[in-house]
Amino acid sequence: MKRITAFLLCLMLVSFFAACGPGSGVQGSGTATGQAAAAATEPKENVQSGSTDGFILVEGGTFRMGSPDSEAWRSDDETQHTVTVSNFYMDPFELTQAEYGEIMGSNPSSFSGEDLPVENVSWLDAIVYCNARSEKEGLTPAYTVDGQHIAWNKEADGYRLPTEAEWEYACRAGTQTPFNTQTSISAEEANYYGHYPYQIEDNYFSQGNLDTQPGEYRETTVAVGSFAPNSFGLYDMHGNVGEWVWDYYGAYDNGDQTDPEGPASGTLRVYRGGGWNDFAKNIRSAYRAALAADKGSFNLGIRLVRSAAPGTGSVEGTAVRSTGNTAGGNVLIAYFSWGGNTQGIAEEIGRQTGADVFEITLATPYSDDYNTVLEEAQRDQNEQARPELAAHVGNMEQYDTILLGYPNWWASIPMPVASFLEEYDFSGKTIIPFCSHGGGRFGQSLTAIAKLAPDAAMGEALSVHYSGGDSLPDDISGWLAVNGISRQ
Repeated sequence: MKRITAFLLCLMLVSFFAACGPGSGVQGSGTATGQAAAAATEPKENVQSGSTDGFILVEGGTFRMGSPDSEAWRSDDETQHTVTVSNFYMDPFELTQAEYGEIMGSNPSSFSGEDLPVENVSWLDAIVYCNARSEKEGLTPAYTVDGQHIAWNKEADGYRLPTEAEWEYACRAGTQTPFNTQTSISAEEANYYGHYPYQIEDNYFSQGNLDTQPGEYRETTVAVGSFAPNSFGLYDMHGNVGEWVWDYYGAYDNGDQTDPEGPASGTLRVYRGGGWNDFAKNIRSAYRAALAADKGSFNLGIRLVRSAAPGTGSVEGTAVRSTGNTAGGNVLIAYFSWGGNTQGIAEEIGRQTGADVFEITLATPYSDDYNTVLEEAQRDQNEQARPELAAHVGNMEQYDTILLGYPNWWASIPMPVASFLEEYDFSGKTIIPFCSHGGGRFGQSLTAIAKLAPDAAMGEALSVHYSGGDSLPDDISGWLAVNGISRQ
């Protein structure tokens, strides 16, 4: 019911947003925001099947994909380039648990509610759902699955995942600012870790300069359509849950492109938009997250699209590319700790496994003062610094599995962990993260690790609230069992 109500609200609000809201920002050439918004005011009559499915037409155009060098907290993989996309249809809402359960007969979500977005689904789960729903509705499935290979049939009229370019074009809705709400976004406009609005890292102790003040952190997903749509009539493009797209993760082709399909190969798949526990910097229009195709997360879901006109040919891909051994063999516990929480977790893991332990330390240590280290950590992360390490693993080749520990700093890994990951070749190894946190769980740390060690497999990660409390030994024992780690 809320999904229908929210769609009706879209019909009333979309003309207002086209006139004076997000769509009044910079327009991509060839993009008529007003026309696209007008198209969003009516459920689309599917041009291929003749059935109404509630998707809205996103009229194609040309835009600048990625972020300018001046955008705060941008990553190096967001190189700005010119892209043209063709018309396509997109669901105005993230896929709900009710919709997923109706087709699949199960619900993998961490949170429970029919109108909540489905989450904890892998890219492979999303592909299977697309095909199953297409078949149920008498459409031609967009994907063919043959063992480890998945091909996208561009001529099919069935449901599919958006390309990364389609997703960003739809999210921006004619804007070129960090968010489709312009330069910042509040917790009243999206469901994210509202205590950490955009650029809080640079203004933590003096928040008067922030465009948006800290707001509510809901600590859960919310019903789809709970916030106002962007000027294309699309809800929750920022926050609530991230959304899988078709593309492999890799560097952008910097030349002008039309309907790009992403890299031809890779080890990770991209997801976009950020979720309920992400900082604002990681729900920007240009931010790119990535995980292995067979991994899911409590803040990662699905938004469907369909082609507006048949394409030509097919795009090949590998379903799950083996990136490493199964966990086990010789195990190394490597960790970085500042306040002692991560160290305590690492020591308990060491007691239970008997594995070798290596502490990641800095040649020039961070300050012992909490306020100062906050500033040092955000500075290094903003600059993507690689601080020099004081000690090194002299025989990394002997280890098959690395249990990698760190505190969640500013929703990611501390930069000394990045230095560690870039120092060694992790090809054919398995990395199993464990993270201490004050409420943000992993943040975007798993994406950061996956990007820095793309040729390693990643095991099931463990998040521990601060030092873990009395349940820590049992929590670690269960986590080790799930990952197949036995005593050395």
